[in-house]
Amino acid sequence: QVQLVESGGGEVQTGGSLKLSCEISLPVFNINVPAWYRQPPGKQRELVAQFTSGGETRYADSVKGRFTIDRDYTNKQLYLKMNDLQPEDTAVYYCRAMVAGKTYWGQGTQVTVSS
Repeated sequence: QVQLVESGGGEVQTGGSLKLSCEISLPVFNINVPAWYRQPPGKQRELVAQFTSGGETRYADSVKGRFTIDRDYTNKQLYLKMNDLQPEDTAVYYCRAMVAGKTYWGQGTQVTVSS
């Protein structure tokens, strides 16, 4: 069983920054395509950023240039640095891991951006 625990959410004003963390119970190099998703109020969950199987990063068009995904092998952490936050970034943010063909999700962390 893989466990993921997100932290770092909160409420910020437009233009502010937050850094989300996801602690993973397995070494990060065992995780396939680690990713961050988000679910805005009343909408479906959507991909925000991920590492590809080749180790490259991919971002949703809406966050390119503002968000950065990163990982720390030593501390088994996945990060999402978010700058210039906008009200439309308000959502519950989830960490996702794929291990041996199974998908695991964290419990989510709320990010609220006020105008």
